[in-house]
Amino acid sequence: MIEMPDTLKFHFDVDGSDFSSAGEASVVVKKKLRQLGYPADIIRKVSIAMYEGEINMVIHANGGTAEVEIHENEIVIILSDHGPGIPDVNLAMQEGYSTARENIRVLGFGAGMGLPNMKKYTDYMKIDTKVGEGTTITMKVYL
Repeated sequence: MIEMPDTLKFHFDVDGSDFSSAGEASVVVKKKLRQLGYPADIIRKVSIAMYEGEINMVIHANGGTAEVEIHENEIVIILSDHGPGIPDVNLAMQEGYSTARENIRVLGFGAGMGLPNMKKYTDYMKIDTKVGEGTTITMKVYL
């Protein structure tokens, strides 16, 4: 039997210039969780939260990084960018609120459900943001 480390860690660079590559990290993590035998509901939560975060980084921040840590009792997702930051987190958390430009909305993105869905599909979410410097979102899905 293969001995696994206490924590599995994955790092992804999210390309902010290409919508077609947005979501690649969530697909890789989804496949890995499936290979490791995690339940479908856990895989779904992690995949949705990560995908929404990746799309937000492409739309608003010209990309960033995604770190995923698989621990014994939880999966931690840390999304970081050096974008414009979020001026009003409470407003940004409202379903339907979006600052996405029209050219993004025409593509079917920017409906204002990214952050609300990230919160909905995780057990814990913390947003650290500073206008002009960027945003780091830490999410956890408990096992």
